[in-house]
Amino acid sequence: MFSACNLFVSLFLYRYLRLVVNLFAFSRLRPIPIPENPRLTSEDVTVVIPSIEGDGEVLRETIRSILATEPFEIILVTIDANLTRAQLMVKRMGTSRVKVGSVLYPNKRRQMVRALGEIKTDITVFADDDVLWPPKLLPWMLAPLEDDSYGGVGTNQRLRRAEAPTLEQRVYGYLNALYLERRNFDCASCMYMDGGLPCLSGRTVAYRSNILKDKAFIEGFTQEVWLGRYQLNADDDNFITRWLVSHDKKIGYQYHKEAEILTTLEDNPNFVKQCLRWSRSNWRSNITSMFCERHIWRKQPWSTYAVFQTTLLQWAFVWDYLLLYLYHKSTVAWSCDARSLGLAILLSWMLMSKFLKLLGHYIRHPVDFLLLPVSIIFGYLHGLIKAKAMMSLNVTAWGTRDGADDDDGYRMRPVVRKQQEAGNAFTMIKRSSYQNEKCEYWPAQVPTVHSCLDIRDPGMHGCN
Repeated sequence: MFSACNLFVSLFLYRYLRLVVNLFAFSRLRPIPIPENPRLTSEDVTVVIPSIEGDGEVLRETIRSILATEPFEIILVTIDANLTRAQLMVKRMGTSRVKVGSVLYPNKRRQMVRALGEIKTDITVFADDDVLWPPKLLPWMLAPLEDDSYGGVGTNQRLRRAEAPTLEQRVYGYLNALYLERRNFDCASCMYMDGGLPCLSGRTVAYRSNILKDKAFIEGFTQEVWLGRYQLNADDDNFITRWLVSHDKKIGYQYHKEAEILTTLEDNPNFVKQCLRWSRSNWRSNITSMFCERHIWRKQPWSTYAVFQTTLLQWAFVWDYLLLYLYHKSTVAWSCDARSLGLAILLSWMLMSKFLKLLGHYIRHPVDFLLLPVSIIFGYLHGLIKAKAMMSLNVTAWGTRDGADDDDGYRMRPVVRKQQEAGNAFTMIKRSSYQNEKCEYWPAQVPTVHSCLDIRDPGMHGCN
């Protein structure tokens, strides 16, 4: 019924149509410009930084780079054990724009919610504790939010490269840099095509505060259920991105040098654990988007094809092998010279496709082109990481950061039978379902910072 030639053409188009279209889309995307007389300014922004350590040179550099953009204030949320340490750090920095709060155990969702009650500005920006901001970041992030139809805005991201790296650090750093380059490419391309993107990364992202403070949002954010069996408290940025899509809020993505943050990633063997964590998050969220909530099929059809479905169907080794096998089967009647020429063209295209969308990185760092074989080999091996992630979706451990997993059981914990009956694989269950379950944060009692923090007092006390 299906000849080898038809199968080859179909697989080739499926595999490479998105690359060709995305290359065009990437070249066409332009950031939303900063208006001459903006309604929103940096004084309309509160920055929330969830952190575990509460101190350290990297965190201090992050805070200093954010302070340089002059937001209204920064709320640093750490854990109780490191609260005093964080307060001393802020006091030594001599700024009145940073406040400190804490939660008992490290959990990003809890830390984010912990700050919401204290936010007084129209815009909330969440930032990781290891990013560096450019001085003009906020005006670029705020530009799309001048339009009330936008609910969130993401940023361009690059790796903060190690100084005088070892060979091991150089290799891992190279793979990390390509991950971010690939992500920037996918986000920019999908944004041009249908206004979608894989996820508004929590490394630095802006939201309207009224969305985050909405009771229904907080209820869903703090009581998400995975597979109808587990309460999920990981994958925070994926949840918020899906929330914006399901509530008809536009998403912005500013691909511009002045909207480009720098971040650190694992440049050691923990890189594999980092990839596992990312892959598990992608599995959980993309399955939810496609088969449970299903809004993206109608609202973001190109993004669904170009990004979301690749979690299920993109296996580089399998597809490349099948392409070569089908080419061999479909050209048996060709002459030897024609088959050899066709194979050379196919192999050249397959090789070129593996670095075309990463060309920007190689232009900035041409010496990295020598590591291209490493990238290709890792691309094939990543299928093993993805397969392992698929078989361990109930795991939420970081495994790469001291103290990050002290309360890992909270990130995905079993729910009672009454909760399991609440619906689909991912369900926003009602508070009444939790009446017999001990829960630290009730939707109607969102933890606030103001009850135990003195505004703009660097020597303030944290919550117990």
